[in-house]
Amino acid sequence: MNRNQLKYFVAAAEHRSFTRAAEQYYISQTAVTQQIRLLEESLGCALFDRSTRPVSLTSAGSAFLQDARAILERMSRAQERVHDASTGLTGTLRVGYVRGYERSDLSVLMRRFHQQNRNVLVTFYRCSTDMLAAGLLHQEYDVIFTWDSTNLKTQEGVSFQSIERARLVVALYAGHPLAQRSRLSRQELRGESILYMSPDAAADSYGDTFFMQLYRDAGYKPNILFRSADTESVLMMVAAEEGISILPDYCTDKLYNADNLVFVPLTGEGEEEEIIAAWQQGSANPALPRFLNLLRASLPLRGEKG
Repeated sequence: MNRNQLKYFVAAAEHRSFTRAAEQYYISQTAVTQQIRLLEESLGCALFDRSTRPVSLTSAGSAFLQDARAILERMSRAQERVHDASTGLTGTLRVGYVRGYERSDLSVLMRRFHQQNRNVLVTFYRCSTDMLAAGLLHQEYDVIFTWDSTNLKTQEGVSFQSIERARLVVALYAGHPLAQRSRLSRQELRGESILYMSPDAAADSYGDTFFMQLYRDAGYKPNILFRSADTESVLMMVAAEEGISILPDYCTDKLYNADNLVFVPLTGEGEEEEIIAAWQQGSANPALPRFLNLLRASLPLRGEKG
């Protein structure tokens, strides 16, 4: 059993075709067929039923497919570690963060980490909260910074650290009648067209339930004109005077263009987001403990706002 045999087997299983597997790797169909035959001989069983069109996996093939993918993934990571070591890198750290959080002091933390760990390559991923949670659970990220709209803290095997409680603000266009107020309550937004800053892509998530309850507590159902998980899109619509929005204050920090935008603090119980850092327990990445130690020593990332 070798890597090429596993690669060709997985490709043929996914495409249900030896021909398309061969096209994927720019080799002949004969070569793919031969390598899969050798794999079957080494395992002592048939992996494909070749009497069907398209070809299908046998029960043994179906059972082996997940293992083959896992073996390839481990081999790929081992190859990456060897390459990193040969080029002077001693590790990688994959950091995911919720959209808008790039305007927080996360960049300061990452700069400190890089100064102390120059041989660790850091890669960043900006996603919606549901994609961050799924990616962490599937080990696509080492650590994520997110609002827990998916109730991630209840997942077995996940550790977390509270980072900050981000206050919510009302984004208004400069000419809006409420733009001169020093603070607002959700009750005062009744009747407004809401450009909804969604915590994630799903329309019926735990996060949506949380925010919709805040409207119900205020005594009304919001008039949602537009929904997006993208901060820039929401603020663009507000600036165009299409409506107003409610979003965490870290989304409004360090804006490059705030023309025709005003941000007013939202008051009331529950009008905040708790940002957490989350990671998988038992991670084998040696860079993660170093990063977490620095994170804990750096808290709070932002000073308390009065």
